[in-house]
Amino acid sequence: MTAGEFLALLNENASAKSPVQEEKQEVEPTREKRYVHGIPGIAALFNCSLATANRIKKSGKIDDAIMQVGRKIVVDADLALKLVQESTWQNKRGRRLQ
Repeated sequence: MTAGEFLALLNENASAKSPVQEEKQEVEPTREKRYVHGIPGIAALFNCSLATANRIKKSGKIDDAIMQVGRKIVVDADLALKLVQESTWQNKRGRRLQ
């Protein structure tokens, strides 16, 4: 392969990749889910005592965020915070969100 052929090949490859396509790939950030484990994790998430964390779990307010198999408890932190916020809003206003 001659130097001229090599440069032509490089120019073809450079024009094939458009900067717009590369920017679209970089713009889409993937957000990783945050998880906490066990009653101590719930206590740390809500900045409360272990007894209060146990009460929050048993109240059913964050049931949709909890995955439990046997004694293993894993809580989706973002969803739990959202559920508690909605529940608190409902309690203050005396009605349910729809």
